[in-house]
Amino acid sequence: MASPEPLRIALFGESYLPYLSGVTIATDALARGLMEAGQRVLLVMPRPAHEPPSPTPHDPAVAWLPSYQPPPPAPTGYRIPIPVASAALRAARAFRPQVVHAQSPFVSGLMAWRLARSVGAPLVFTHHTRFSDYRHYLGPLAAPGAALMSAYLRRFWLGCAAIIAPGTELAAEISGAIGSQRGRPLVRAIPTGLDLDWIAAVPEGHPRREAGWTPGADFVVASLGRLAREKSVDLLLEAFARAAIDRPELRFLLIGGGPLEEVVRRRGQRDDLRGRLLVTGQRSREEALGLLKACELFAFASRTETQGLVVAEALACGVPVVALEGPGVRDAVLDGMDGVILPREPESAAAERLSSALIALASDPERRDAMARNAREGASRFGVQRRVSDVVDLYRQTLASR
Repeated sequence: MASPEPLRIALFGESYLPYLSGVTIATDALARGLMEAGQRVLLVMPRPAHEPPSPTPHDPAVAWLPSYQPPPPAPTGYRIPIPVASAALRAARAFRPQVVHAQSPFVSGLMAWRLARSVGAPLVFTHHTRFSDYRHYLGPLAAPGAALMSAYLRRFWLGCAAIIAPGTELAAEISGAIGSQRGRPLVRAIPTGLDLDWIAAVPEGHPRREAGWTPGADFVVASLGRLAREKSVDLLLEAFARAAIDRPELRFLLIGGGPLEEVVRRRGQRDDLRGRLLVTGQRSREEALGLLKACELFAFASRTETQGLVVAEALACGVPVVALEGPGVRDAVLDGMDGVILPREPESAAAERLSSALIALASDPERRDAMARNAREGASRFGVQRRVSDVVDLYRQTLASR
């Protein structure tokens, strides 16, 4: 049987590399995976503050939208597209996409919606973020803002042919919110795939050298992500401090930057963590994963993930995970095999439980080594081509149903 003709796919995003986040990593992985699968891809993305690097033949084509840096609390480097007529939108129309795939429901998502309508293509949307988990940034407007957001999202969803959720829990939530009305979009849970060959080739970093810790004696627990309230950074620090009382050789590596970075650094100067905590600040993805590879355990407490991409990355690096239960965690961690999943509890109890689990694994090298082997051997389930194949199948399903 002849292979189907390659599809022309336009991917729209609200942010893109070099800004580093779970969404930009997922978008880039999808674009490259689609290209490797023989599809034709055009990225339509906000232009970064500095001139982007010259593309290589292996990079996806990018049409750069005019953009601006929004004010805080938006992180530095996060660019939002300006919704004006531009060469990028003309290039997207000339590309004649058969599928338009939005990575955000906001400015770039509305641009994608307009393009899809103008060229008669189905609109697919990946719901990367639980926006309700960020409502604390709205202050006194949090409650009315959440209601408006829910109404807006439902309206946007109903304009799509298909919706991708990176985790099964989020997919079920979206399906329930949409209901069973006629013309409802397809909703599928398809996690972000990882380029496992690239991760395997990342050289191991040297966190002990950076921090001045003792090689071979200090036991390093890492966490990777934005240092922000919704990532439960306070809970992690409390768990680290409690664990160090029982196991003074424990050291803690926080890889990332964010609005709480200076607060975390000051917290690290208190007696219970002084000399035991290294905060790296923002690093490239390669540097971050290299540092992670040199650690014994990965701790995770975020409440806001849709799939726990960094958890999958830790496992692909062969690092066992200790995680509080949350959206996406059970999609990534095989409890008892390559990590430990702990029940979500009030913060003080959760910190104690996380601390106890870190101490238990630090004290059991045989179990820890078995988990590390299982993590490496089981990483194939995160492979990008498996996920991309599911996405392409969904694209073709939306085209066939038109």
